[in-house]
Amino acid sequence: MVPVDVEELLATRLLVQGNSGSGKSHLLRRLLEQSAGLVQQVVIDPEGDFTSLADEFGHIVIDGGAHTSREIETLAARIRQHRASVVLALDELEVEQQIRCAALFLTALFDAPREHWYPALVVVDEAQMFAPAAAGEMAEDTRRMTLSAMTNLMCRGRKRGLAGIVATQRLAKLAKNVAAEASNFLMGRTFLDIDMQRAADLLGMDRRQAERIRDLQRGHFLGLGPAISRSPVAVEIGSVKTGGKNASEGLMPLPDASGGELEALLHTDLAQAAAEPAPPPRPAAPPRASVEIEQAIVASTVVERPAPNDDEAPDAASAAPPPSPEDADEGLERIVRELAMEDGATFQSTTALFRNFAVRCRQAGVPSAHVDMMQFRRLFAYASTGLDRLEAGKRETIEELAQAVPEDVLAPYLTLAVNAALGRTAPDEDELARAYGSSSPSRIRRLLDHLERQGLIVVREDFGGERTVTVAGLETA
Repeated sequence: MVPVDVEELLATRLLVQGNSGSGKSHLLRRLLEQSAGLVQQVVIDPEGDFTSLADEFGHIVIDGGAHTSREIETLAARIRQHRASVVLALDELEVEQQIRCAALFLTALFDAPREHWYPALVVVDEAQMFAPAAAGEMAEDTRRMTLSAMTNLMCRGRKRGLAGIVATQRLAKLAKNVAAEASNFLMGRTFLDIDMQRAADLLGMDRRQAERIRDLQRGHFLGLGPAISRSPVAVEIGSVKTGGKNASEGLMPLPDASGGELEALLHTDLAQAAAEPAPPPRPAAPPRASVEIEQAIVASTVVERPAPNDDEAPDAASAAPPPSPEDADEGLERIVRELAMEDGATFQSTTALFRNFAVRCRQAGVPSAHVDMMQFRRLFAYASTGLDRLEAGKRETIEELAQAVPEDVLAPYLTLAVNAALGRTAPDEDELARAYGSSSPSRIRRLLDHLERQGLIVVREDFGGERTVTVAGLETA
């Protein structure tokens, strides 16, 4: 075993590399345990392996998936202020959510006010995820965010008291500007030539000596750096007090059961379990024309009926007395409601819906000439979102709030408002998509962003994907 100068490590940073199973996590755990009483520690833990540090050493475990982005940033600022040792557990999040959460957290640590620049070890496991050498499948804005955060940690963090310790399975996948800032290296077993050569270059070894890296045993590393040794030295990692939650890697006897019993376990009620068919994909939404274009189309296709000649006998519809205003309004609402309740109605263009509405009104003898397309869109939105399910007071409040909402987003807004009035703060995305007439999840996200920018709603979403929507003006309704 080789001692590590923690004070020197704070000024010079550390890079750990080794294939899966080489003992990287064990090395990091040993380093954290041995320095727990000497310096503040912050661990970015994508697999939840280091949460057991809380049991022995009092680290605070922060569940990244249980907090919003703003809460993560606030927590990071308080961590620096109060010098708390923490583990940011990201194992409940999808990969891109892990990356965004860690990037926000690291950036907030870096941006802490000068009076909170206390020394701290910042350990980032699986660093190739958070500082990739090449663009992968993640969104470009996420990649820029995380590279900036990791570069700040390794390049400029020292002056702010942050000492980066990054561990990676493959050096070739780690951004070079992040790896190059480390002055201390612990290189574990690796087999790919490109990774062996980069590790050997960092350790100052020639190509022939680099073969030693392939033959290293688990828990054995080659170390170099001012905090470890001035020349390459073999390092064996000692024992630890805490453990990870990985599955056992030893051998385990198989279940004591015959082949027939195991086959029965696999096939019992298999047909019933697989009976539920996969839901059919939603039909693609037709392109939505603008209101002006739709009105122009309707004006060119709806033809006025000519007035009857004196010689012609009046038909039954013209001979009947005109309905009263109350009956006319009730007839309009009934026709719009029937139209809105038809399958796939919200996925049709407003032009087609308005034309259908006009035809049905003529067939039922209900006057509709005073209803233009803008009014129809509003009536259709009211009918398709179940506003009539609410008690009179809440319905009137929502209708009053809806007066300021544009017709093109009125239906999804009313869906949110009705759900909020019924006590459902996490809207069903399928219901929201149906109201908007879209089968695109990204379009629904853009819709929510648009409504929030307009000040109509407030969206709170944690990193676990749980979304809560509050409708402005309806909190006390």
